[in-house]
Amino acid sequence: MANKNNNIVVVFDFDKTIIDVDSDNWVVDELGFTELFDQLLPTMPWNSLMDRMMKELHDHGKTIDEIKQVLRRIPIHPRVIPAIKSAHALGCELRIVSDANTFFIETIVEHLGIKKYFSEINTNPGLVDEQGRLRISPYHDFNKSSHGCPRCPPNMCKVRTIYDFNYMH
Repeated sequence: MANKNNNIVVVFDFDKTIIDVDSDNWVVDELGFTELFDQLLPTMPWNSLMDRMMKELHDHGKTIDEIKQVLRRIPIHPRVIPAIKSAHALGCELRIVSDANTFFIETIVEHLGIKKYFSEINTNPGLVDEQGRLRISPYHDFNKSSHGCPRCPPNMCKVRTIYDFNYMH
């Protein structure tokens, strides 16, 4: 993907960087579940909360297509897509490292027509199960062990993801 004469890798966060809002909050708010989200927020880790919210959406009849429709309306700054295309055209390798989830990110970047510009997307798994419910899991299983970085949330160490595992930790 990148020009062989250029070893520049540009790493993008997703929420509040490629898009103008937090994708998790956007979906919850747009589908009318903010009150329940706010009640549950102090009681569980973020990824567990989002998995629970996807269960609640599913249990209340919200479909994967409705979630996709909401994601396709997400606000984005008008200069983001041209910046991504310009960096790619200059031979930079582009990656996303985010603690959103694969389902949200892939839905949005496909809709925006920019998925092909990214060589890699590292994020929390977000998969649709057999019942048609979106399941969200942590990138690092914080229930088994901590990734050990005091600067990052327990579900994903972005430093560890970007650099070699032995480089920073």
